[in-house]
Amino acid sequence: MTMAEINVPEQAGKEALPSGLFHAGIHHRAYETLGCHRIPCEDAVRTVFRVWAPNAKAVSLVSDFTDWETGEPLSKTGDEGVWEIAVESGAPLDGRYYKYAVTGADGITRLKADPYAFQSETLGKTASVVRDISGHVWKDARWLAKRSATVCPKQRGFKPKVTHFYSAPLNIYEVHLGSWRTEDGLTTENGDHYLNYREIADRLAPYVSEMGFTHVELLPVMEHPYDGSLGYQVCGYFAPTSRFGDPEDFRYLIETLHEHGIGVILDWVPSRFPKDEHGLCAFDGGPLYEVPETGGTGRDDCRFDLGKPEVRSFLISCALFWLKEYHADGLRIDSVASMLYPDRDPAFGDRSGADAEDCSPEAVSFLRELNAAVAEEIPDALMIAGEASPRSMVTVPAADGGLGFSFKWNTGWASEMYSYVSTDPVARKYVHGKLTDPVLASFGDNSILPVSHDAVTGGRKSLVDKCFGEYDDKFANMRTMLLCMMTLPGKKLLFMGCEFAQFREWDYKSQLEWFMTDYPRHVEMQRFVKAVNGFYLSCPALWEIDDGWDGFEWIRADERDLNILSFRRRDKKGREIIAALNFAPVRRDGYALAVPKMGRYEEVFSTDRYEFGGRNVLNEAPVRARTEVGDDGVKRSVLDVTLPPLGGVIFRKQQNNSTDGGQYV
Repeated sequence: MTMAEINVPEQAGKEALPSGLFHAGIHHRAYETLGCHRIPCEDAVRTVFRVWAPNAKAVSLVSDFTDWETGEPLSKTGDEGVWEIAVESGAPLDGRYYKYAVTGADGITRLKADPYAFQSETLGKTASVVRDISGHVWKDARWLAKRSATVCPKQRGFKPKVTHFYSAPLNIYEVHLGSWRTEDGLTTENGDHYLNYREIADRLAPYVSEMGFTHVELLPVMEHPYDGSLGYQVCGYFAPTSRFGDPEDFRYLIETLHEHGIGVILDWVPSRFPKDEHGLCAFDGGPLYEVPETGGTGRDDCRFDLGKPEVRSFLISCALFWLKEYHADGLRIDSVASMLYPDRDPAFGDRSGADAEDCSPEAVSFLRELNAAVAEEIPDALMIAGEASPRSMVTVPAADGGLGFSFKWNTGWASEMYSYVSTDPVARKYVHGKLTDPVLASFGDNSILPVSHDAVTGGRKSLVDKCFGEYDDKFANMRTMLLCMMTLPGKKLLFMGCEFAQFREWDYKSQLEWFMTDYPRHVEMQRFVKAVNGFYLSCPALWEIDDGWDGFEWIRADERDLNILSFRRRDKKGREIIAALNFAPVRRDGYALAVPKMGRYEEVFSTDRYEFGGRNVLNEAPVRARTEVGDDGVKRSVLDVTLPPLGGVIFRKQQNNSTDGGQYV
């Protein structure tokens, strides 16, 4: 297409941005009018470009279909701070590159990517791409119907508000698309050898389904210029990264996962953005999307100005965009703590003294509005806080004084558990509280127990390498830790590569060490994770009541001298399983394990089976409970069981009716 084929009419010919909503911070469809859109026109293809730049002296459209040097000037609409231009062409402009030349109040002209662009140029380049994303015919209706069944009640004319996913299994596989697998296993250090979204989909979906996970969580797929940011320094908030393909390719990934019964959660970053010249920073010559710097921070990113209404419209529109236009099943909000406590952000200093009263009122208000908007429009979407602050009530509804998230990461549990398994078993009795204290803290919110990417990079070692001991003991420790995670209250998350105990710390430039599954201990760990995932899915006691004492009860929380932890989990029908975890490298024969009722109990799961790399120290025959009188003079029912060294076991009471509870086996 030549420039001669381009016509710039005087009027855009499309309804103006709903300014009252946008400037009030409540326009949740801002992406439908701002940005680049094809609009009806009888004799030509008309494309309108709109951008918010209230402090700009001038804005021009520069592109490969107008002129990269001078471009075509945009005109201010009647709307405050919004500039627009309409371009008529003989054919659709899809795939063509453009930017805005924004002359700021400071007189400097900067080339900016479109904040609302639906596609960005390939890695290493920074232009926006004209892309019409309408017209896709989705093929995941069956999945969406299944997802909507998690909300209640389902009555004609009643919009559901109450969600059931709290009492459903949620077992997440966290994935970095650029390093899960690469082309021929080659490094992506130079920005190449990435697989396409479609190639990833055809490999990832069946693998995750076979391994027994319910969801994947993708590290940020929004366009970002720097691989080393892992996606957390976003410049294109409405564009799936072009590293792996175009928007249709990304939709194929989502659809394929849904076809395999796997939900998709996207990491999303509404807290900060990088200072790249083409991005949001100083968009119209000064702070527009960002909080003005107070000087001397030395930070390489900007904080969103969450108190500015137009920024709220931008961000809430963005969240709803990914949930609606790409059928994502949820978002994990990154860096919630740094939003709530901006003055105590780790980049500025210690946050240890933070408390709930320290919170930024703008952040609290924004998060409540965000979660309320999602709950109103997509009540079956998951909203997860990547939360590491002392604030409670993160998952309490906003109307009751909370922030309104569905779940929050229990990062306190994760850090304490890593510390515990890295401790010499001889000294574990001195840190026994690391096993028990985070459980008590989790009951204030709906929690996810995360073994995430944060734990296996940056010099922190891989998960198996964190575990104390020689080679085999490391694997035994890791299996017991994972069984602990799967049986404690809270939903689950495991980072890729942990399922087969990759020894090397994760490196975003290289694919996972899949060759390790050729070695016995690693394929046995993979087999164990698949088995424990399957047991979790089959056992409602492990997920129906995750948020309180109705579904959980300690048997012995204080067996610190033996490094043993035991507890009961209960489902809504009152059926129970009993877990006993031995974190000592010592076999315990005849261990007295308290049970709620007399009867015969069978071992239904053990970390120590041969097929998992264990020693096969099992309770192969059912164990009959006996009565004993405790030191307090109270009679109780106990089992005399064998606990494997560095191992965990699960028991279930045999039923008179053999079909009752059989789903737990």
